[in-house]
Amino acid sequence: VLTAPIPSLPAEDVSGESGGLGGVVSTISSSRSPLQPPDADEGEPFTTYFDSKIPIPEDETHSCFSFRKLWAFTGPGFLMSIAYLDPGNIESDLQSGAVAGFKLLWVLMLATIIGLLLQRLAARLGVVTGLHLAEVCHRQYQKNPPDIQLHPKKALNNRDLELWVGTDPALARRIPLWGGVLITIADTFVFLFLDKYGLRKLEAFFGLLITIMALTFGYEYITVKPNQEKLLQGLFIPYCRDCGTPQLEQAVGIVGAVIMPHNMYLHSALVKSRQVNRADKREVREANKYFFIESCIALFVSFIINIFVVTVFAEAFFNKTNADVYQVCANSSSPHSSLFPNNNQTLEVDIYKGGVVLGCYFGPAALYIWAIGILAAGQSSTMTGTYSGQFVMEGFLNLRWSRFARVLLTRSIAVTPTLFVAIFQDVEHLTGMNDFLNVLMSLQLPFALIPVLTFTSLPSVMHDFANGLFWRVAGGLLILLICAINMYFVVAYVMALNHLGLYIGAAVLSVVYLSFVAYLTWLCLIALGASFLACGNTVSSLLSSPFCLTSFGRSFARNAT
Repeated sequence: VLTAPIPSLPAEDVSGESGGLGGVVSTISSSRSPLQPPDADEGEPFTTYFDSKIPIPEDETHSCFSFRKLWAFTGPGFLMSIAYLDPGNIESDLQSGAVAGFKLLWVLMLATIIGLLLQRLAARLGVVTGLHLAEVCHRQYQKNPPDIQLHPKKALNNRDLELWVGTDPALARRIPLWGGVLITIADTFVFLFLDKYGLRKLEAFFGLLITIMALTFGYEYITVKPNQEKLLQGLFIPYCRDCGTPQLEQAVGIVGAVIMPHNMYLHSALVKSRQVNRADKREVREANKYFFIESCIALFVSFIINIFVVTVFAEAFFNKTNADVYQVCANSSSPHSSLFPNNNQTLEVDIYKGGVVLGCYFGPAALYIWAIGILAAGQSSTMTGTYSGQFVMEGFLNLRWSRFARVLLTRSIAVTPTLFVAIFQDVEHLTGMNDFLNVLMSLQLPFALIPVLTFTSLPSVMHDFANGLFWRVAGGLLILLICAINMYFVVAYVMALNHLGLYIGAAVLSVVYLSFVAYLTWLCLIALGASFLACGNTVSSLLSSPFCLTSFGRSFARNAT
């Protein structure tokens, strides 16, 4: 059911040096497979941002580890890890600290570890096949309903809005909100063309932004001086004493903020920037090893920065009331004390209010340094979101336009709603949109996680590097857990709206949505080894047609193949 032996490809085609789609492999089929290179009359495949690839130095000693090689592979993991530091994550961190104190740090650590394991699958897909996730989905799901292919781009549009939501509060004290959006639009276009001056320079620039976040949020950590004993207890004791619904919702929010669909598409594309001969199994195995080590280091750095934010707000603002903060801000002559009503309700903070609170308690320096950190987070995350959008659009739509035309189209689609929202909303209401945007992102998650597990488990795609039994079982259980957690978050959000019409609309949309998810899950289970679900068809025919249970469906599948 799964595969027949794959004929070897010429070395120059496999390595991608001749300009073709490197590492392209085929599924079993009597005619041209979705994963084969394009026909001659289709023209040369378009290029992404990696016009030239970074060479990997040879190791003369053939040792099991080389720092020179690790340095050559360093870059994609850190660009990927920026998504773990976007403004949505920062807001989830500070709310977690303010609502639950140190009690949910273990949830953050587990979510980061799960994210690392899933990113490993995405990176391996790009390294082994020479195609990123969007390109593989386009070739495998090309006969499917169009909405399956549109979901990833919808998710990226939502993430773009959220990233600008996080950038603009850092500028809101000096310029109008819509002005901040225009600034982020302008510098996004500028940054997109930095790789013309060398990919390593672009990666170094992102490394600088991560360093700025580490220094600024680390300054806040040193200023507040969190209790180290409580910090360690929160990290290593998976228990939340005296926790209720607010703390549970925060725990779910942490998982949803850390594991995001667009990051799977991004990481699978970024690893293509290194020169790896995919005809040589040793080189492919070596690339997988070093990319995984680099991802571990990058996500550890992002985890430490997230801990800085959680513990600062856990130490300073856990169990604080609005009246407490109002009094402190009024005594410090802060012009923003009116943001906090003088009542005994529990303090609720977001990115904008969080900076104000820090300024009231620890002085103007804490406020401005917080703003610099948020600005760096917003800029870096906006850029990685932009790159993700380019890869998804190029992969799914097979755009053969110039880079400038692609950037102009995709950025216009994402920027226009953001600009309208910024014009008609103030910053206090704008930062509150993160919950709604996180719900939309949660809905898109299965359309990234399920395909990446499906394709990395297929020997016809991954050859000798297909997932073994452990990774198939563990990956399936992790994805099931993550999707269940995110669905709980979505249901809780919809139920809190208390509107019958919205309930009915959500019920109708959920039928269509769950049908798509069930279809992808069905294909994934077959790839994981449940061949009895294939109804007598091959994997390639199933991936080309959604029909199985009727004779018409079988005929359609054969004709499509």
